[in-house]
Amino acid sequence: MASAPPLPELDFESMPAEELLRWGYAEFGDKLCLTCSWQKQSSVLVHMVSELGLEIPVIELDTQLFFRETYETRDRLVERYGLRLERPEVISVADQAIQEGPNLWEREPDRCCHIRKVEPLLEALEPYEAWISGIRRDQSPSRSGTPKLQWSDRYDVWKLHPLADWDEKRVWAYIQVNEIPYNPLHESGYRSIGCIPCTRPTEPDEEERAGRWAGSDKLECGIHTDTLSGATGSVAMSRDQVPGHGSGPGPTGRKETNG
Repeated sequence: MASAPPLPELDFESMPAEELLRWGYAEFGDKLCLTCSWQKQSSVLVHMVSELGLEIPVIELDTQLFFRETYETRDRLVERYGLRLERPEVISVADQAIQEGPNLWEREPDRCCHIRKVEPLLEALEPYEAWISGIRRDQSPSRSGTPKLQWSDRYDVWKLHPLADWDEKRVWAYIQVNEIPYNPLHESGYRSIGCIPCTRPTEPDEEERAGRWAGSDKLECGIHTDTLSGATGSVAMSRDQVPGHGSGPGPTGRKETNG
């Protein structure tokens, strides 16, 4: 585990998203990457990086359990922006069933996420010094303290969160103004989109990520654990450990009544 390398003393929190991306590219160059799960934040960041003329590789954490619409969104974004995708190897669902038993996501969702997301990301980030992520503070109480720049002991990289201070309404406004392809599931009540077995549409009075792992106490897939907790190796926070979970404002995005 490496300690955080020194960086210039700058006011990263006051930087707009575009400025933070430009700084990150100037600082890390080809050691900077972007991860995408093909939700609305991915659409924003892919467009923004392209508009800025930055050559940043995109790591796709394909769990092999995405919705058809998610893969179609990826293909549209790749075609429009000429993305250079990097896909870390992930064990097949069939082999996982042999090793772990069938439908691991129902019995041990944390274990399933670790196998299909955390372990591949650890491998994918090996060549990099910095990683751009699309998480936002308003997505859930567990993400409310997300800084715009943070060192990750777990991955030995700097994490950039250019959209940390954006709300859902601003995300949709950016997509509309720039006519960016986006995941059509967002228009069917899926305000946050993950794997098919662990994602449901949300109600208008629920927070954005309430449809992820619904019916369990799981809040996060695990790849952002140290970012959200501020400690390396800590366990993912559960819903009953986060004050105010489930009591946040309803959707503020493009489709107020259905996400």
